[in-house]
Amino acid sequence: MPRLIIALATLIAAISSGAAQGQVQPIERAAVHSAEMPELAMLGAFGIGTRMDHLASGDRTIGVRFWYPAVPSSSSTRVVYNHRRALPGQKPLQITETGLALADAKPIAGQTFPLVIMSHGYGGWSEHMSRLGETLASRGYVVASIDHRDQPFNDIASFAASFAGVLINRTLDQRAVLNAILGAKLAPQIAEKITPNAIGLLGFSMGGYGSLTTAGAALDPAAPAFAQLSPAMRAQLPIPDPALASKIKAVVVLAPWGGQPGAAVWQDSALASLRMPLLVVAGDQDDVVDYERGVKRLFNAAQGTDRYLLVYREAAHNIAGNPVTIPSDADFPTIEFLTDPVWRKERIEMINAHFIGAFLDLELKAEESKSIYLEVPTPFANQGQWPSSFGQTWGGVTAGKDQPGYWRGFQRRWARGLELHHKSAGK
Repeated sequence: MPRLIIALATLIAAISSGAAQGQVQPIERAAVHSAEMPELAMLGAFGIGTRMDHLASGDRTIGVRFWYPAVPSSSSTRVVYNHRRALPGQKPLQITETGLALADAKPIAGQTFPLVIMSHGYGGWSEHMSRLGETLASRGYVVASIDHRDQPFNDIASFAASFAGVLINRTLDQRAVLNAILGAKLAPQIAEKITPNAIGLLGFSMGGYGSLTTAGAALDPAAPAFAQLSPAMRAQLPIPDPALASKIKAVVVLAPWGGQPGAAVWQDSALASLRMPLLVVAGDQDDVVDYERGVKRLFNAAQGTDRYLLVYREAAHNIAGNPVTIPSDADFPTIEFLTDPVWRKERIEMINAHFIGAFLDLELKAEESKSIYLEVPTPFANQGQWPSSFGQTWGGVTAGKDQPGYWRGFQRRWARGLELHHKSAGK
């Protein structure tokens, strides 16, 4: 079996396994929005609307789930998200959650908001990160989450074809959705609420691969990841679109795929050509995208832009996605797909919302006050200083100006296990 096919089989086992008997239940949203949340993880002041739309992209039809600031009404009902995962040789898994967003609620009039294009990982779906999408909408963003509808597979050959399609289509889908929104050809009542010069990309795993490429990092057709593609398929790999890339003002990638030696889809010079600010989020034990040789390489090579690297120490690949309650009889593939071996997923969700919110507010809304959440006093949170006298309690106080030695917005001790690194353009 060719080496890349073996690698792809390992990849799909790691990031897209996960069907068990019956149904898993999401953790109640009220429990997730708790007193342990860092400061910027809270819901914002806006009501949340949602709607699903569809877009023809080449010979495919993809879905787009929108979340947006909305006007609540007595006739609006909370949306129910449903997703069924079915993989070869495994029993189907049903995930159902009642969201906070109101189905087809009327967008707020008289204001425009930054746009965030959200892109899931291989085998994912548009509501995989629905809680993050809803939180951003409540804080004044329009979020367009793509349902890429990756080709299903039933054997190694169809799996290779499916993954090849992802390599080609992730960026093409992102571009098609962005162009359709900017051209008011997709959800025009929502599109007219977008600030056109404030656009961000947010992608997990293969969505991160697509986002970096959409942002202008040219793919290397000779890369190991493309070795098994036919010449005709390699010719379909997206090439840079500088005009569209220039509209993108910020990029967030969570556990981005493609930098590791077995893929190496971009040369260092291509990564160095990126100019928009970048936030990379990863677990330092991620062996799917290779944290040491893949994620850190991306971060260090992107020398043309201001960039941050948020690290969950001891976390693996699944540092995105909604938290769920795992039934006691769940099999291991379900547990592996939906959770992390060390970190609670609801805790990851809170921290992601905090830092992604700070980063996007700074870069897309020019809210300079949010920089204090990114300019941490030490890149290693465990080394943060917050002196306390014997017997003193803090009652859930979050670090502010009176705690300059600790990460802003976190409770005392509660930033443990995190790193946040920053490099300016040219470094």
